[in-house]
Amino acid sequence: MEPLYLPQLANRRDRTLEIVVDTTVAEFDTLTPVRGKIVVKHGGTYLDVSAQTETILTLKCDRCLQQYNHRLALNATEIIWLEAEDPEPPRAGVEIKNELEELVESLPPDGHFQPDVWLYEQLCLAVPLRKLCNQDCAGITPIESPPEAQPSAPVKLDSRWGILEGLKDRLENG
Repeated sequence: MEPLYLPQLANRRDRTLEIVVDTTVAEFDTLTPVRGKIVVKHGGTYLDVSAQTETILTLKCDRCLQQYNHRLALNATEIIWLEAEDPEPPRAGVEIKNELEELVESLPPDGHFQPDVWLYEQLCLAVPLRKLCNQDCAGITPIESPPEAQPSAPVKLDSRWGILEGLKDRLENG
């Protein structure tokens, strides 16, 4: 996807561009291409960007460590403010007040918007934090060793552990 030059987008008749997505996204491994659309609307002092895409990716279950396929459906919207960058960098130790109370994305009004980078960021944010192959996943099942393979005599530990055992006994009894 090519970067969008913002003044050119502002000069479009409807100030809106719809980008059809049917591609792989760099550094985002998927089984199928990302398919859908991105709509970028220039609102004068902001960009209204939205995407409806889907793809399938392979994840690893957090409980059983098995791989499974997950359908990732993205339905994201973001407002990106267009404001000129301050020509003078802030001086060290000087507190600068921001008019906006929360952290927001912003671009220079005469800059470029990169839809592929934005899409990558949104896809990364949409990957589930808790990766489970199914709701009933029991996790890793331990493999029990046969009884004849178990040692009959206690295993001799390193002598350095004996010092710690003695300290532990003294603290418990003392």
